[in-house]
Amino acid sequence: MDTIILMFNFEYVFEISEKREIIFMGKKKLQFEVQENESIEDCLNRMKQQGYVPVRRTEKPIFQEVKKGNETIYEPIGRQIVFEAKLID
Repeated sequence: MDTIILMFNFEYVFEISEKREIIFMGKKKLQFEVQENESIEDCLNRMKQQGYVPVRRTEKPIFQEVKKGNETIYEPIGRQIVFEAKLID
């Protein structure tokens, strides 16, 4: 997997993977996003393999804009699940 790592203030790193996902990393924290073809359990296992434990889960709805005549309707089409994790000491 090719990744690009950018450093800011030597404390924070943003990693952009080939899937164009942005993962924020601090000194001991990291965010893991559940991918489309991945279950929540798979994401938690990936997190554990990298030496992290989850501390918070956030979900954001994903909407699609549908125009019916002059009216615009926003229909839910999915959700984004992100786990904030800390490094296991």
